[in-house]
Amino acid sequence: MGESLGKVNSRVGKVGVIFAMLIVLGVALPYIFLPVAPEPAPTVVVRVELPEPRHDSDVSIEQALLLRRSIRDYTEEPLTLQEVSQLVWAGQGITDPRGLRTAPSAGGTYPLELYVVVGDVVGLDKGVYHYDPEEHALTMVLGGDKRAELSDAAVRQEWVREAAISIVIAAVYERTTGRYGERGIRYVHMEAGHASQNLYLQAPALGLGTVTIGAFDDERVKTLLGMRADEQPLYIMPVGRKT
Repeated sequence: MGESLGKVNSRVGKVGVIFAMLIVLGVALPYIFLPVAPEPAPTVVVRVELPEPRHDSDVSIEQALLLRRSIRDYTEEPLTLQEVSQLVWAGQGITDPRGLRTAPSAGGTYPLELYVVVGDVVGLDKGVYHYDPEEHALTMVLGGDKRAELSDAAVRQEWVREAAISIVIAAVYERTTGRYGERGIRYVHMEAGHASQNLYLQAPALGLGTVTIGAFDDERVKTLLGMRADEQPLYIMPVGRKT
C-alpha cells in the first residue's frame, strides 16, 4: 500500500512539473516568436571639409571698400567651393591659435552662428549647412534646395530665390548676455554688423555680389534652417555672381 502510494505521489509530482512547464511555455512562446524590431539605421552626418581660405588677393582693402555695394541681381552661374570657403571664413573664420576670429566679439563670447543655404555650388549638394569655424567645415543640417522657401519667409524677396547661396547670420544671445547682462544684446547686434561687413567686402574681392536682408519671419526661418531653440536669425545675405 505504501509502495503504491509512493508511485502515485511520484506520478502526481511529474504531472505537476509538466503542467508547470506547459504554463511557462504558454506564456513565453508568444514572446519567443514575436518579430524582432530592426535596429534604427545610424544617422549619416554629411560633413564637408572646406578648402583653405586665401589670405591675400589682387583686390586691396581700399578697392573692396570702393566696390562695396548692395547687389540684388545675379547670373545663373554657380559658385565654387573655394568661394564658399572664403565667404564663411570672412564672416566667422578663425585667424589666431587662441581662437580669435575675423570679426571682433565682446569678451570673446562669439555668439554668432553661420548657416549656408546652398542652391548652386559646384561639388556641394543642395541643402542647409552649418559652419564650424574651428574645423573650417560645413555640416549638412537639411537636404534639398530651400531657396524658394527662404525667399517666401523673407517677404518674397526674389534675390534670395535667385542667388546661388544665402548666408544666414544667427546669434545665441545668452553667450554674451550671460556675461554682460541686457547690454550684451547691443554687443551681439554690433558683432552681427561686423560679420556682415566682412562678407560685404569679401564678395567684391571674389567678383561676387551680396546684400543684407533684415525683413523676414524669424520663426519660419528658424524652422526652415533647422536652427536650435536658442538661436535667433539676424541677417540673410544672398550671394551670387554679379550680372
